[in-house]
Amino acid sequence: MQAGNPSGISQALAQFIAHCRWEDIPEAIRHEARRSLLNYFAVALAGALDPTLDIAVAAYGRFAASRQASLVGRPERFDMLNAAALNAMSANVYDFDDTHHPTIIHPTAPVAPALFALAQTQRMSGAELLLAFVLGVETECRLGNAVSPGHYARGWHITSTCGVFGAAMAAGKHLALPPGQLVWALGLAASQAGGLVETLGTMAKSVGVGNAARNGLLAALLAQHGFDGPAAPLEGARGFLRVTADQPDLSAVTQGLGEHWQLAANTYKPYPCGVVLNPVIDACLALATDPRLRQADLASIERVTLTGHPLLRQRTDRPAVATGRESQVSAQHAVAVALARGRAGLAEFSDSAVHDPALRELGAKVAVREAEGYSVDAVQVRIDLRGGMQLQHSVEAARGSAARPLSDGDLEQKLRELGGAFRPGWNAAPLIDALWRLEDAPDAAQVMALAA
Repeated sequence: MQAGNPSGISQALAQFIAHCRWEDIPEAIRHEARRSLLNYFAVALAGALDPTLDIAVAAYGRFAASRQASLVGRPERFDMLNAAALNAMSANVYDFDDTHHPTIIHPTAPVAPALFALAQTQRMSGAELLLAFVLGVETECRLGNAVSPGHYARGWHITSTCGVFGAAMAAGKHLALPPGQLVWALGLAASQAGGLVETLGTMAKSVGVGNAARNGLLAALLAQHGFDGPAAPLEGARGFLRVTADQPDLSAVTQGLGEHWQLAANTYKPYPCGVVLNPVIDACLALATDPRLRQADLASIERVTLTGHPLLRQRTDRPAVATGRESQVSAQHAVAVALARGRAGLAEFSDSAVHDPALRELGAKVAVREAEGYSVDAVQVRIDLRGGMQLQHSVEAARGSAARPLSDGDLEQKLRELGGAFRPGWNAAPLIDALWRLEDAPDAAQVMALAA
């Protein structure tokens, strides 16, 4: 579909969502949807037992209206709105979830929880859930394309602000809302969009991601009951696109709809940290095995210089972080832990790792520089050793990027490791099998029974 009249973008998107069928989705995109959900349950199972979720479950539990929907990795049950919020939080709490390029949206965390919560309150087949999921991701990422890069640079947390639209359209698709009500849902989502980059490294970030799932689902439910909204919530003079970006690319919302699918640009992280740190960790893990560094020992390091994309400096130049959450977006900590321990898993981005004096001393020697020509998946790491020796390693495409994607087997192993991290003896095989076979499942909610 070619871009139409800019004044009709909301209508055109709603028409596409309303009329798209499962038969219209290419097999490669269907497979990517299953991969995204495999990764979702891996990271949500790990995040479910984080203190962030303990606090949120206790607080949200005071207002639970019913017990219809379950939580990933936990025994509690909630009403579907709060279950959607909490399951979105757990998926994003370790910053280990999927990433859409070039927007840096984490697309699954806001959309999948809304759909699984809805599936537990009304019958939804696996194919219906997958179709709604694909369209929700399509919506949020196209809006992200339209407002990038200025939106994120201005301080909007794009997963939260665009994710609410993805959840709204995904839920609206399953509810079979006609185009007019889908436009209302877009307007109701727009009125609830929020989230700030300033919250990164704190529990507050999880509120924005949780609200994206909850508020998007609420937007669709309100629209279903006749709660109306503006005719042009996206492209209007004071609509979402123009308010949250200086120069939005309106054509990005509808150009190539049904031809170029955003899930094709989805990627999956091998490390629990900000995506711009993936190449840094790759490079440092490689340098950690260099015989010259091992012979010289870490104490002889005088300086470590990172050169990469501007976002590397803008978002991760954070020395002396105080918590594991903050360390997920700290280049200083990522360098230190990868060089010193030769690993970069959940334990390496924990409170205990942050308080390791040796890591803090090494991290203090890290400087971050930005340079033209680097993608977010690339970096150069240079180590200056006492005596004048220099070691250097460049990464053009980080592991987990579109150029070096994680395989299906890698994602299965990620689910086994993260799902079993705090659950000795847990068997991931039934959940893995159910996700690969989801398209044929008569009841999508059965997946949640395996993950609760």
